Parts: sequence; structure tokens; C-alpha cells
Amino acid sequence: MTLVATLIANEARPAITDAVLAEARLVLATEHQPRILHGEVAAEVLLPGAPAAAAALTERLRTALGGEPIDVAVLPADAHRRKRLFLADMDSTMIEQECIDELADTIGLKQQVSEITERAMRGEIAFEPALRERVALLRDVSAGVVDALIRDRLTLTPGGRTLVHTMSAHGARTCLVSGGFTLFTGPIAEALGFDEHHANRLGLAGGRLTGLVDDPIVGREAKRATLIALRDGLGLAPTETLAVGDGANDLDMLGEAGLGVAFRAKPAVAAAAKVRIEHGDLSALLYLQGYMASEFVA
Repeated sequence: MTLVATLIANEARPAITDAVLAEARLVLATEHQPRILHGEVAAEVLLPGAPAAAAALTERLRTALGGEPIDVAVLPADAHRRKRLFLADMDSTMIEQECIDELADTIGLKQQVSEITERAMRGEIAFEPALRERVALLRDVSAGVVDALIRDRLTLTPGGRTLVHTMSAHGARTCLVSGGFTLFTGPIAEALGFDEHHANRLGLAGGRLTGLVDDPIVGREAKRATLIALRDGLGLAPTETLAVGDGANDLDMLGEAGLGVAFRAKPAVAAAAKVRIEHGDLSALLYLQGYMASEFVA
């Protein structure tokens, strides 16, 4: 069996030097020469080994590189390395904010709501009741503020658009699946180029929020179910799927995916995911699949 170790830095802080690659080859006990994916930003190297050894090798390499600003992952180098289905969380993953917190800020309740959001994302409280509690606080907020929030406050996470467009160009189905709200996922999915989106629907009356959210809630179980439904509908093997997220409500989806990536995630999520990205931007998910920067679709 063959494994592949991928090393990824942030383009703003290149760190994959010859010395780093030499150290990686030594730690991994491989004679294979590195394949450079993008300058000093990303590279990979093949090594012999069984899939069961990948997690331990990842930790060994991460420890050896110490404080270097480099993400590492050792994964099987199999025929399904380039995924054909991609699911992504939205808040704090494909965008850099939490939409519900920004909505709360319009009525001066951001701190109160964000504290609940943070606890839910860390897995300290159940997602569904936490969502209903926060939405109730938004009663009577004008739905008209959403367009302004998207325009003025929300920012796309670097690398996200390139990630989605590149995977789409190579035949993958892409889906934005969020515990947030369709008022946001619709425009964000369009801006990023996703094929489809799934999220919660806020109750509306007379152009204002009712403080209620429609059933069923899109939470932890629903995200996993969406992945399974899309995977089965496309006739794909589990290994052909990729998912990314940052919060506790993403854990089931990440665990179900052939490759589940925790992106700048809460500690419990980072610890549970197959791969974690802490330094690179979202283009890291392309390097993990073996794409070279020259193959990216902007």
C-alpha cells in the first residue's frame, strides 16, 4: 500500500523549504522525492504504509515540524483521492463570520447571542435548542437587513471560491449545508459557485422575523443525512466524498465523509476529524486531493 503526506502552508507565509521537506522524508522514512504543488506553499511525498498507519504518521510528522506554520496530513494515495462530492459548512468556514451573530448585532444583542453560538459550536450545549433560543431573540428584526449584512459585513474565506470552482470544473458536485439560514446560504452559495445549498428557514411575517425557525432543523444529523443522500443519489463510494466544517454540528458529516476536514475548528472538532487545517486557506483542500496550483480554477 502507498500513502501520501501533504504539507501545506499559507500563501502569505510560505514555509515548505528544502530543509522542511528533507526533515519530512526522514521522519516518514521514505526515499520518494517530493512533488511540489505550489512553490513553498504546498508539497507532497509518497511513502509505503497501510491506511491504518496514517493517523500515527500524521502526528509524528506534525510533532517533528514543531512550531512551523505548516499543516500536515498523511492519507491513502488511492484512486479516489480526487473527490466527486463536496459538502461545506458556511459560518466560520466558507465565510469568516457567524450570520446569526451579525443579525443579533443589528439589535444590540451580539454578545449575548455569540456566547450561545460559541458554546453550541464547542459542543457544550445541544445545537437545536441553542438555535431556537437565539432565533427567538431576533423576533421583529427586519428581513431587509440581510442584504446589507451580506454586502457590508460578511467576507468570503480566502481560497473558498477557488476550491469550489476547481472541484466543479473537475466534475464534482458541490453543496453548501449550514445550520444557519437560507436567507444567507442562497446568496453565499451563488457567490461561491456551489451547485446547491441547504439550511434552516426563518419564520417571516410582514417582512420581519417571527422569532421562530421552521422544522425540520438542519443540524448535526441533517448535515450527515444530506451527505448520504447526495452520495447515494450520485452512486458514489464513501471514499469519493469530502466535507469541511468547524463546529460540533459538523462532526457527523465530517465522520461520514471519505475525507473530513476540520478548518480552523473548535478543539473537539479538530481532535476528531481525519485532517485539520489551521494555517492554510481553503485551497488546502485542493492540495490534499493532489491538485497543483497550476490546475486551480479561479
